[in-house]
Amino acid sequence: MRHFMSSVRPGLAMLNRLALYLAGFGIIVMTLIIGWQVFGRYVLNDTPSWSEPLSLHLMSWFILLGAAVGVRESVHLGLDLVHHMVSPTIQKIMDQVSLGLITLFGIAMVYYATLLAMGTWSARIPVLGWPGGVDFFPMIAGGALIALFAAERFIDVSLGQEVTDVVVLTEVA
Repeated sequence: MRHFMSSVRPGLAMLNRLALYLAGFGIIVMTLIIGWQVFGRYVLNDTPSWSEPLSLHLMSWFILLGAAVGVRESVHLGLDLVHHMVSPTIQKIMDQVSLGLITLFGIAMVYYATLLAMGTWSARIPVLGWPGGVDFFPMIAGGALIALFAAERFIDVSLGQEVTDVVVLTEVA
């Protein structure tokens, strides 16, 4: 299993970095769209009708992609007080339970978001003209990445190796 994990880790690291860059790009594009909306409303006196639904769709993407990156890099907020007060064996069990539940949550997100996308596919998003099911694509992709990254960390904890690809920027004096 260690060999398998070391062989797939570079691909998962690239997928993680891609999700992070796409989330950052989505924030920038959403900011530009909202800026255009404000300019259109107050300067041109003509609010673009497509700006709000498109920016909300982009927000869904960058929130869920960012959440997946947070799962892989273990940067989500947590209450570590109890975790640090128990023995390493109990810590490992707590980590495995937590990561197992996160994996199941990601799988459930994919499953139920897929059902919602199929159920709303015939509806149309009025201003954009997209099928209604498109609104659930970020949840499907984000849930898949959350499940994948949590499963990776679950295996790492189970094998007793905590590997992260987090780049920490330090100040050089």
